Amino acid sequence: MPDDANLRTGQCHCGAVRFEVRLSDGFNTIRRCNCSYCRMRGAIAVSVKMGGITFNQGEEALASYRFNTGSAQHFFCSRCGIYTHHQRRSNQKEFGVNLACLDGVSPFDFLEVPVMDGINHPNDTGGEARLAGTLRYIAAQ
Repeated sequence: MPDDANLRTGQCHCGAVRFEVRLSDGFNTIRRCNCSYCRMRGAIAVSVKMGGITFNQGEEALASYRFNTGSAQHFFCSRCGIYTHHQRRSNQKEFGVNLACLDGVSPFDFLEVPVMDGINHPNDTGGEARLAGTLRYIAAQ
């Protein structure tokens, strides 16, 4: 892989699904969401433009889930169940990729993660995307 900070490899927990992504803006797009699904899933996502994901192995092992309006498509490994990525509802030309699936990256590497207001999604309200809060990680001493 070329020396490019925006190029990352990743995989699901069992390794059946392996992929490479080109991040849209490094880790500057990390976020969580407080909608009903994301709240239960608990993952931190980072943005990748359409065409920015290449599957090196196991694309056929991916299953998907849609709910509510059905416009967002959430993908997960059908073997281990780990969410790998989703096509975003607010921007259908972008994917949110599970930060924890990226090799060498942990969600706990980030002291603060913005939480977007998915309960009042801009596609429902007609307004702008809003920040619901900030998730903070404070390591034990």
